[in-house]
Amino acid sequence: QVQLVESGGGLVQTGGSLRLSCAASGRTFSSAAMGWFRQAPGKEREFVAAVAAVSWRGSTLYYADFVKGRFTISRDNAKNTVSLQMNSLKPEDTALYYCRANYRGTLSYWGKGTLVTVSS
Repeated sequence: QVQLVESGGGLVQTGGSLRLSCAASGRTFSSAAMGWFRQAPGKEREFVAAVAAVSWRGSTLYYADFVKGRFTISRDNAKNTVSLQMNSLKPEDTALYYCRANYRGTLSYWGKGTLVTVSS
């Protein structure tokens, strides 16, 4: 079992920044692909960014097109955390942001989410 706890959400003005963090416990963190997803009111959950499990090639990063150049995902395997630095925030970034840990593409665990609200 894996426990994921997100933090760092809040209210910010358009153009502002926030840094989300997700603390993981329960299984080998480096073996998990870690990702951030979000769900806005009335919409489906969507992919935001991900960082692959640690391998000899490093950890590949993936981003949704709508956050490229604005958001940066990173992982700290010593602290079992994954972060999402969000810059140049827009009102359409308002959503509940979830952290996900995925093992070997089959087993996934989710956090309860942290709310990000961007005011115009």
